[in-house]
Parts: sequence; structure tokens; C-alpha cells
Amino acid sequence: MLATIAVLFALSAPVSNNPVKWKFSATAAGDGTVRVELRSEVQPGWHIYATSLPSDQGPVATSIRFQESESFNLVGPLHEPKAVEVFDPNFSMEVRYHEGSPVFTQLIKPNGAGEFDVVGEVEFMVCNDKTCLPPVKVPFKLHVESI
Repeated sequence: MLATIAVLFALSAPVSNNPVKWKFSATAAGDGTVRVELRSEVQPGWHIYATSLPSDQGPVATSIRFQESESFNLVGPLHEPKAVEVFDPNFSMEVRYHEGSPVFTQLIKPNGAGEFDVVGEVEFMVCNDKTCLPPVKVPFKLHVESI
């Protein structure tokens, strides 16, 4: 059985004026898997984009990448909350985005007993109704203990 370990406190985007902050955690899911949560706090008036967009000719989609490891396997796809879908006149296209406090989750399955690290990064672009900031990459590292 895996112990519940909240391992990393808030990491904020490396741009000091970025209106998005990230928090990362890993907890036992109760079925031999670990639930990795990537929680963003988006300031009012701003939004980040969904993990898939209708076209790559507009904003940068949010991308969550996990470093490969012999210690665990990803289980199923990354889950994200339901996105807002609207026509964005700034990009002249339909876009999908998240506001507020969207949480992205990924289940992982440990390959045996023992401690291990989950390492990765989130890349995202944040916009409001007037401007967009350049894409930012936020690295994360979570330590998971097993018993």
C-alpha cells in the first residue's frame, strides 16, 4: 500500500508578473496507483489554454510532460477539467481554455516497492481579453514514498 505524501509546495512560474501559480502533489489513490495533481491558480481576468486546441495556428496549448522512469508507468490519459469553448477574435479561431483553479490529474502505477520521484514540467500560455504572455515552462519534482 502506498503512503499518502504531499511532496511539493507551491511553485510559481519563473516570470515574476505571471498571473498563474502552480501547486503539485502526489497522493495514494487506494488501488495501488498514485494520483498526481497539478493545480493552477489563475488570477481573475486571465486564462490558460486546454491541452488540445483545434489548430496550432493560435495560442499555445497547455502541455504536461512527465520524465520517463523505471520506477512507475503512466496509467491512462491525463485528465483535465471541462474547458470553456469560445471564438477568440484575437486569434480568429475557436479556442478552449480554463479559468480559476483548474486541476489536471495523472494516475501512475509504481513498479515495485520503494521511494521514487516523479519529475516533469508544465508548459502553458496565459492570456486575458487584451494580451497574451509568452509561454512559460514550470518544472516539478514530487517525492513518493511507499510502505
